[in-house]
Amino acid sequence: MIEQLFKINNNWIDKQEYCFQFIDAILFLLFLVAVLYLFTFALYSKKKALYTYPKACKKYRYAILFPAYMEDNVIIDSVESFFKQNYPRNLYDIIVISDQMREDTIRQLLEMKALVTQIDEPMSTKINALQKAINYIEQEGLSYDMVVVLDADNIVSPSYLEKINDAFYSGCSAIQTHRLAKNRDTNTAVLDAISEEINNSIFRKGHTRLGFSSGLSGSGMAFEYDLFKEIIQGINEIGEDKHMERKLLLQNIYIEYLEDVYTYDEKVRGKIEFYNQRRRWLSTQFSNLFSGLSLLPGAILKGKWDYCDKLFQWMMPPRVLLLGFVTLIACFLTAVNILLSIKWWGLLLLIGITFSIAIPDYLVDKQFKKAIFSLPILFLLMFFNLFRLRGSKKKFIHTKHTIKYENSH
Repeated sequence: MIEQLFKINNNWIDKQEYCFQFIDAILFLLFLVAVLYLFTFALYSKKKALYTYPKACKKYRYAILFPAYMEDNVIIDSVESFFKQNYPRNLYDIIVISDQMREDTIRQLLEMKALVTQIDEPMSTKINALQKAINYIEQEGLSYDMVVVLDADNIVSPSYLEKINDAFYSGCSAIQTHRLAKNRDTNTAVLDAISEEINNSIFRKGHTRLGFSSGLSGSGMAFEYDLFKEIIQGINEIGEDKHMERKLLLQNIYIEYLEDVYTYDEKVRGKIEFYNQRRRWLSTQFSNLFSGLSLLPGAILKGKWDYCDKLFQWMMPPRVLLLGFVTLIACFLTAVNILLSIKWWGLLLLIGITFSIAIPDYLVDKQFKKAIFSLPILFLLMFFNLFRLRGSKKKFIHTKHTIKYENSH
């Protein structure tokens, strides 16, 4: 009787051990696929561009859109900076979509010769503002070849439109420029700047080097006017860049990345702003993933690999969660079964190598080393965000901008 109980107990322990190892293997495989995906594109981001766009023989007309929700602190500087373009002044208009901004700010913008249209609704979103801008252009009988979308805090160089015009003349109808941080004055801002550049290396530069479309960033974007007018229709939620990506990629429209055309963007300074911003991003990512999966079989059959790649991206956890979970699992297994932990420590090393490749040298400084210690806090904030996604894809969460331009590149 005792021997039978002993055998039963041993069998139960063996089954437990088998289940534990099986779960470990499945988890490791899932994380490995995600890390190898990031590593591959990070590696290709180091490959030199095969070509550059020649000087355009024609100059096109541009509408520069600045959606501005309560952005009195930064919009004047941004518009003033853009007016310093080397591009002919008669070939571009700046259109500010004012949402709850002060009358004195609007007056200043008009004195600077910017065009201003106002939103009257009590609650609006960025996509509402862009749709309002198109309605304004149509009603005023204005005519443009291209649209450039910027955030109210964005600063650009004088050659900005010239370089976009060269790419458009060569056949690019959808363009993402290189967004850079214009401030690194807090640990959170430093890590946000690093995250932006990792995105640029992997999801933009690395992707275009391998022949895939670049990801969109939400600002610093340029589109052929008629195309832009079409793709912003029917969108009524936040996260307009992901909706636009889906529409473009379903039409097999290639999104180019101009890595030498810089859009300086303010990074979030505090942890609360980081939490709210990432909550919004996570919500729109999962919303677009679930609504886009139904079209995946058709996309595979029709060879729309950019669309398939985009859905795979949205399946992956954010990088701070990826790094945090792999670290926690590696530490846990070290205490429980050190042999099982070895592969996880190897995976953690591969993540470190991937990020080392993707992060530009100029960001690795004293600020970077100091900011690294804030990573556990940001991991916890992102983890808590996973449980607060419901409703945030429709709720507009404003990120306040206050920083004036500070070239840290």
